[in-house]
Amino acid sequence: MGEPVPRYDARAKVTGSALYASDVALPDVAYAFLVTSAIAKGRVRSFDLREARALPGVLDILTHGNIGDAIRPVKFFTEGGPASNSVLPLGSPEIAYGGQTIAVVLANSYEVARDAAHRVLVDYEIDRPSATFASPGAVDQELATQNKKHDDPKVGDFAGAYASSPVTVDVSYSTPAQHHNPIELFATQCSWTGAQLTVHEPSQNVYGIKNGLAAQLGIEPSQIRVVSPYVGGAFGSKGGLTQRTALVAVAARKLGRPVKLVPTREQGFTVATYRSETKHRVRLGASRDGRLQALSHDGFEVTSRPDPYAVAGTDASTRMYACPNIASSVTIVRADRSTPGFMRAPAETPYFFALESAMDELAVALAMDPVELRRVNDTMKDPIKGLPYTSRALIPCFDRAAEAFGWAKRDARPGSMRDADWLVGWGCATSAYPTQMAAASARVSLFPDGTARVETAGHEIGNGLYTVAAQVAAERLGLPVGRVTVLLGDTDLPPAPVAGGSISTASVCSVIAQACDAIRARLSDGTTPTGDLVAALKERGMGSVQEYAEWVPHGAPKGAMGMLYRGAAQPTGGAKLQDRIQFAFGAQFVEVRVHARTREIRVPRIVGAFASGRIMNTRTAHSQYMGGMIWGIGSALHEETEIDANAARYVNTNLADYLVPVNADVVDVEVIMVPEEDSQVNPLGIKGIGEIGIVGTSAAVANAVYHATGQRLRDLPLRIDTLVTGA
Repeated sequence: MGEPVPRYDARAKVTGSALYASDVALPDVAYAFLVTSAIAKGRVRSFDLREARALPGVLDILTHGNIGDAIRPVKFFTEGGPASNSVLPLGSPEIAYGGQTIAVVLANSYEVARDAAHRVLVDYEIDRPSATFASPGAVDQELATQNKKHDDPKVGDFAGAYASSPVTVDVSYSTPAQHHNPIELFATQCSWTGAQLTVHEPSQNVYGIKNGLAAQLGIEPSQIRVVSPYVGGAFGSKGGLTQRTALVAVAARKLGRPVKLVPTREQGFTVATYRSETKHRVRLGASRDGRLQALSHDGFEVTSRPDPYAVAGTDASTRMYACPNIASSVTIVRADRSTPGFMRAPAETPYFFALESAMDELAVALAMDPVELRRVNDTMKDPIKGLPYTSRALIPCFDRAAEAFGWAKRDARPGSMRDADWLVGWGCATSAYPTQMAAASARVSLFPDGTARVETAGHEIGNGLYTVAAQVAAERLGLPVGRVTVLLGDTDLPPAPVAGGSISTASVCSVIAQACDAIRARLSDGTTPTGDLVAALKERGMGSVQEYAEWVPHGAPKGAMGMLYRGAAQPTGGAKLQDRIQFAFGAQFVEVRVHARTREIRVPRIVGAFASGRIMNTRTAHSQYMGGMIWGIGSALHEETEIDANAARYVNTNLADYLVPVNADVVDVEVIMVPEEDSQVNPLGIKGIGEIGIVGTSAAVANAVYHATGQRLRDLPLRIDTLVTGA
């Protein structure tokens, strides 16, 4: 495990010298403010802009009526395009969802732009919208018919095996819509210098924005530079090309001056993506000794009318345990909503809530310890394809976490553990996340003064990439880590893949190591021992040595580097490979306390053990795991985007009503990093850790609530009003 060196960017962030997108001071900047739709379906009949335009300082107001063809349509990302929402910005008077941008006010100050936006009068023609599951007009579609890349995992004869299983469970679960709510809002600043456009925007994929925006504007990607050295929270919400960027770019070109947009917190609920609400049916059949004979997972997900987005988590849930007969399906429900998107462990968070809750219900039906149920169904082969896991330390994680938690002291009878007025419950669940990577490139320079510079367009979204990039270069070049400078988040740098799918550290560190090794090879033929590269550099009288490297992971598609430069690098790994399966694993144990009278739910402690290959920095890794576990508590008990079923609009679009965990909700979080070596996943043996920490947490909480109360809650979030009154 790597040394826990302090974060490379810590001082910059705590002193305020780290510049985020909206911090960059551009000269003579104009301000943009969005006008968003007050209806979810229909069309704009007309605007009355007279009062808004009359305000001193208003420069222009963009609508579908005056923007013309300045923005071209691009495809949704599942169809090979860059868009996270394929509705054309200001492309027509049609309204596809509530909160859709229908106008942009431009002014000399933010205050005037905001005032004018609220004076824009809109006359709508309103149609009845469909909000969610079972809403009139919502359309169910099998995902396999809408996305050619989707395949429903299956093997054996599920129906026959389930019918003959001695012990069965057949249960349904649901999870709500949830929004990221990053601290940094979805800001964009654009400025033109002649035909060259510079974009400052928090992004998990700067090359994706560069290429996608070029297609929208009908210009060459070489004419665009995207800068995003720091991102103040993302985890999916800043991974794709949204509607706002092209609008700000067009506004800046039209005004002939830089334009700055900082949408409000409320607008962030529809400017970017979110976690879709899901429903699940899980059926498990087992023998009396707990061995699974049949497993079926049917998932249902709400998406938008225009885009067939789905996370389709059955790809992971069907592969967790040994089982000879498996079936699955995913159905999308088209409704009048903005398109959902990736949110921390997008597929695994909702789908493992269902799977791991059902496993607990099976353990109860068997009168079997939940840990032992997972032990007897552990496997080193993928049950769908029969391929071997590169490594699988699931049971060691359960053993380490159970010991630290004190699981052996658990009385299995529901409602049997109590502390005064508090019912005490203990629950557990599996964590897992596919180990994926993508093509990456980097440039590394070594200088005679004993310093080095690493350049790659990777992304610092709070994941610690600056730190681990410096560490791997220092290790490979034989330098103190403080002598390494790292440049990230700029399309003037060599491209790196999207910071999503927990692929950044494995992908970027692998290519940095490759570039450093190339420097070592160039300096290896002199008289100076290659252990001292700086001395070897000086011996040759060289001003510096620089190496550019490209790295392509095992199983990557042909032309992966070309795709990377076009901003469309496709992660590979997990269950997508033809010769093996790659996952990181973990186990989570939760204690809940439910007040016997009020039914208030508290989580006094949580223990998580994770095995994720080589850990580059135990300090930053601990933060990633802990943050995921805390988010999991929030997902279980707090987070829900409330939807007006009649209007198909969000109700709690603020941080007062959209609940997240605070200090009082999180008491004791223990993270255990289980040592694991995996030489197959990549040269450095790294598995991603950014997302696994949240997987399974909500199920562990729900299972603990059942143990405390004897009441099985199958719908998230778990709140007081979902518990039946009783002692």
